[in-house]
Amino acid sequence: MNYKHLHYFMQVAKSGSVTRASEQLHLTPQTISGQIQLLEEAMGSALFAKSGRSLVLTDAGRLVLGYAEEIFSMGAELSEAVREHKAKGRLLEFKVGVVDAVPKAIAYRLLEPATQLPERVRIVCREGKLEGLLAALAMHRLDLVISDTPMPTSISVKAFNHQLGASGVSFFAAPALVETFEGPFPRCLDGARMLMPGDDSAVGRRLRAWFQERSLQPLVVGEFDDSALAKEFGRRGAGVFVAPTVLAKEIERQFGVKDVGAAAEVLAEFFAISVERRVTHPCVVAITQAARNELFAPPANARRTRRLASL
Repeated sequence: MNYKHLHYFMQVAKSGSVTRASEQLHLTPQTISGQIQLLEEAMGSALFAKSGRSLVLTDAGRLVLGYAEEIFSMGAELSEAVREHKAKGRLLEFKVGVVDAVPKAIAYRLLEPATQLPERVRIVCREGKLEGLLAALAMHRLDLVISDTPMPTSISVKAFNHQLGASGVSFFAAPALVETFEGPFPRCLDGARMLMPGDDSAVGRRLRAWFQERSLQPLVVGEFDDSALAKEFGRRGAGVFVAPTVLAKEIERQFGVKDVGAAAEVLAEFFAISVERRVTHPCVVAITQAARNELFAPPANARRTRRLASL
């Protein structure tokens, strides 16, 4: 495959016209058309179809466009990394995927130790569904995946789970909403407006079981894959939301909400998934050690670790 042909294809796809693409590339329309035809022959499939005076992508064309954008994005990253390497010396690149169900605050706290290494580190962070991130990990396009569940046994990827830690969850609500609650926790949640984690979230599944075991029937007014969006709705009084208890004080302070109560049985677990059985990447070592010794450590252990580090 000729990458120049792929570049011409991407320009036509984005402009919707061979003529407009030829103007942008300063080439004749005939040249562009010929290059696109060669690419279609190499792919064995038509990439465009006519729609009036414009060109639209076929199903195969949309597939090729997705790969083309990623290829040229990685090329730009490569150029930038080489320039930085020349200008400033050795640069340690750390490519990490974060499952979209992992709370943003937890993701930051987990990744922060990687930014504090003696080496200069450049973090490339990708977010998405676990299956897609594991595919990228298997192709060595990622060094690590941070997930709220271990890698499923049904996925045929040679990788290893490293548990980082776990936390119960706490329930949070805007002060005005809390004033409408009746009875002590957790009975006050019966009939309360609830902002639930999405079905793909392990915490969401455990939370539903927790409600059922206690015969609680909150009024589910929203489901969110993105926990940050749930918090935004929650702070505006739309309903009660949950978050890991280890973040309780930070969430109260940041969002102006109240901690209604905690469910230690509803565990939010976090895993680092890597192709290494024994972790050796400096960033991954820093992340796993800090998670186990500080973020998810019992309070007494965390204080001891910080005291030793300051000596």
